[in-house]
Amino acid sequence: MIQTKLLLVMRLLIVLTTVTATPNLLAHWTLNNDFSQLSFVTVKAGSVGEVHKFKSLTGTLTDKGALSVNIQLASVDTLIPIRDERMQEFLFETSLFPTATFTASLDMEGINQLQVGASSVLEVTGVLAIKETELPLTIQVVATQFESRRVLVNSLQPIIVNADAFGLSQGVEKLRELAGLPSISPAVPISFFLTFNG
Repeated sequence: MIQTKLLLVMRLLIVLTTVTATPNLLAHWTLNNDFSQLSFVTVKAGSVGEVHKFKSLTGTLTDKGALSVNIQLASVDTLIPIRDERMQEFLFETSLFPTATFTASLDMEGINQLQVGASSVLEVTGVLAIKETELPLTIQVVATQFESRRVLVNSLQPIIVNADAFGLSQGVEKLRELAGLPSISPAVPISFFLTFNG
């Protein structure tokens, strides 16, 4: 009886030691909006580039590597309020489609093996959904382990998204007309850094 109890205690100690040594394996990560940003560049009149961002992001990353990032499209910030309103109404139609979503699967084994302060380049294949269109997207990201419960995932290079592919061309044209511009490029480079807390 005593031997059985000792054996159970030893097994319990082994399990606790394993969990303590690898805390990330059981972590469910939540995107920290205060330390995250998604920005994009628009080019108008052929050569005038401007940087914009979305102020509100939410997301989760499970211990199995299931990634989901939601972009609140009404939080678009171009530093010009009337332009923000026009993008919300005519480009994104936020009253009908309030969010854009990126879902993917990450290699959590590679992330969990990172030492604090170390980084690794990962290839991520997922689906970007904007309005009623879903398109596959493969990107390279850099994952950095800051603490045992904090991971930063950022784009290795800008991602080019074409507005036409997501049915946004009419909205882009409407914005061009309202602003009295000769052109607005449909190709939009996107960059991001996302901080997840476990």
